Amino acid sequence: MSNPSDTLLELEASLNAVIETLIDGQKGFRKIGEELKDPTLKLYFLEESLRRAEFRGDLETILHQEGVHDIHESGTMTATVLRTWAEIKETLGGGDNSLLESAEQDEHAALDVYKEALMTELPFPVRELLNSQAAHILRFHDYAKAVRQRAS
Repeated sequence: MSNPSDTLLELEASLNAVIETLIDGQKGFRKIGEELKDPTLKLYFLEESLRRAEFRGDLETILHQEGVHDIHESGTMTATVLRTWAEIKETLGGGDNSLLESAEQDEHAALDVYKEALMTELPFPVRELLNSQAAHILRFHDYAKAVRQRAS
């Protein structure tokens, strides 16, 4: 059985990885929302960017309650590369379909981070929150995929 400090370190590491992913999603969906031509999709992506900020705030609150006050907020290198790739595709004329494909890829990566976090020892309320957020991200992934496939 792990001691309380090990459990806190594991909780902090898991939540920080998810927070970094949420930062990436927030930035990426805002950028995609700004680039999309379809006004309905544009609004949907901008709202989803705000949802990622909300998710992040919920997780940061948990860390603050556990005594973690130094939360680094930078995003991941992988997401920076994916956003840059999305920008290049848009510049080359990929349009909304390419942006939706990038969003779908981003969500797939986010789900992997959530899956990894959920494999660690977490208090039940944190596990439930992560499960709820991951379910939302899966629905958004499936939505982006369906819209992209319909447009193809």
